[in-house]
Order: sequence, then structure tokens, then C-alpha cells
Amino acid sequence: MAIARGYAATDADEPLVPFTFERREPNADDVVISIQYCGVCHSDIHTVRNEWKNAVYPIVPGHEIAGVVTAVGDAVTKFKVGDKVGVGCFVDSCVGCASRDVDNEHYLPGLIQTYNTFDTEGKARTQGGYSDHIVVKEGYVLSMPDNLPLDAAAPLLCAGITLYSPLRHWNTGPGKRVAIVGMGGLGHMGVKLANAMGAQVTVLSQSLSKKEDGLKLGAHEYYATSDATTFEKLAGSFDLIICTVGVAIDWNAYLGLLKVNGTMVVVGVPEDMVPVHAFSLIPGRKSLAGSMIGSIKETQEMLDFCGEHNIVSEIEKINIQEINEAYERVLKSDVRYRFVIDMASLAA
Repeated sequence: MAIARGYAATDADEPLVPFTFERREPNADDVVISIQYCGVCHSDIHTVRNEWKNAVYPIVPGHEIAGVVTAVGDAVTKFKVGDKVGVGCFVDSCVGCASRDVDNEHYLPGLIQTYNTFDTEGKARTQGGYSDHIVVKEGYVLSMPDNLPLDAAAPLLCAGITLYSPLRHWNTGPGKRVAIVGMGGLGHMGVKLANAMGAQVTVLSQSLSKKEDGLKLGAHEYYATSDATTFEKLAGSFDLIICTVGVAIDWNAYLGLLKVNGTMVVVGVPEDMVPVHAFSLIPGRKSLAGSMIGSIKETQEMLDFCGEHNIVSEIEKINIQEINEAYERVLKSDVRYRFVIDMASLAA
């Protein structure tokens, strides 16, 4: 087995530290990837701090992985050495399923996440992209558009697909009014993608502090939800609302902003339960739904779409040695709009 270097969490209350571990030997259908960049997702923080009560330490986080192929197995046909590739939130799926549903594989039992789950053989824990290389089955490796810089494209592999999937599923396009709740790492991607799909895009944020950015990135309107009149002005306005925030807000108030037959989709994960009144849904035949990342097929579609429209994340690049400080800044919403680790800094 090859030795990998990275940064890991060893306990919920401890900072991430340098860590060496073994990567599995490549099989015939595997691709070996030199990791150039890895985005920092809020899910990384939730996981390493055991806020979802499923952490098994040590954990090397990271599921927004962008890099270059350094070796391929004999059975690999889609990739060659030197290709620019990405790895997202899972590295296998439908383990034990009778058949693989390529459109919904990320929702089915047997999903093998990029980190903090057992591998397909149930022998070792998967470890993620805060490291120098990774070994992944060909079917779970994504082709990165040549025209997009790898550093700014890395967050597309979670933040990008998390917004693209509901936008596509609920038929975003010309003539549709879409509201994005929150202007952070997820929200700013929603603005860019919805605009590129031809929708009329509105940002709903706690304050107007990021209004200039929002309009520059593609929003047509920007409202502060701290202003109670916002909900009066916008009542019944939107076909689709995507809520990206990870704190509890009054979903009933936002459901009031939907048109008849409108849908509000939740992609952020609040810690607390959020009560919803039946009469927020029944009048107007409104829907409240959830969405989680996307399939490999849809993620590749999203990457191709971003390549065609020159869409990348707005990033702040950091060295791996700054990761603990970056976590604290994420929690304070002190990043515009996604941290990306330059994995070359591991050599420092």
C-alpha cells in the first residue's frame, strides 16, 4: 500500500494535525489521482466535530477534490495519465443493490462517502481530500473542464452540484423566478447557476452586506430578510426557493413567498427542528422538499454546464497549515465564498 500524507481530525475537540496513512493498492478499474486542490465544506466541520454523531477517528476530511491522474488500472478506459479530474462526495454506491440506479445512486443504501465510511470491502475507513493523493474507481471519477482553473472549480464538486441538482430537477429556466436564501458558499453558486439557466434570480439574505457581490454574480434583486416588509413585498413571487442556510429560520414565512404550485427546497442542515404549519402548504398547493448533492451522471452534467458558461466558485486559497483558522472563519461566515486548500503546501 502507498503511504499518503494529509491532515486529520483525531478527536471532536482537537485541531486537525498532520497525519500519514495508507491508501489501498489500485485495482484494474482504479484511477490514482494527485490531489492539487481541495475545497473546504461546512460538512467537513460538522463531521470532524462529530456534530452529526457519526464520526470515527481519525478522519481526513475533504470531498471537493481536484487533481491530475498519475496512474490508471488496466481496465480503465475513460482516463489517462495527465487528465484533469475531480472527486466529489462519494466514491462508490449501491453496494449490495440488485442494480445501480445511475440517476438516484446518492440516495440509495450502500453509498460509500469519500471520507468517514467503510470502503466497499468493509475493512478500512475512507479518507478524503485533505491529502496528497487518492485512489478511486473509474466510475466515480469526474472529468474537469479544461477551461476551468482547478482551484476555483474544486468547490463545484459539492457546492456546485448541491445547487445544480434542485435547479435542474425543478426545471429552472427562462420565465421562472428563483430565490436563493443565503449568500454563502452554497448560495453564491446558486446565484451563478440559476442566472446561467435563464431564471430571474433573487437573493434573500439576513442583511445587505453582500448585495454588491450578489448583483455582480448574477442576482437581479437582493433583499434583506431582517426587514419585515420584505415578506410583504415578495408574497407569492417565486416558483422555486432554495434554502442554503444551516441555521433554523422560519420556513413558514418563506413558504409564503411561493407562487401557487411553488416549491421550497432545503439544502442547508439546521441543527434544530424547524416547525412547519400545514396551512403554510395547503393554500396554493405548495411543496417543501429536500435535495442532497447529485449522482455521478448529474455531477458530470453540471461540470460540463459550468465549463460551457465559465462558472467557478469565488474562492480564497489557503495552505493546509491554515485549516484550523479557516474552520473558525467558516463558522463566522468570514469567507467570500469558499476556502480551497492548495495541497502543494503539504510539502512545506
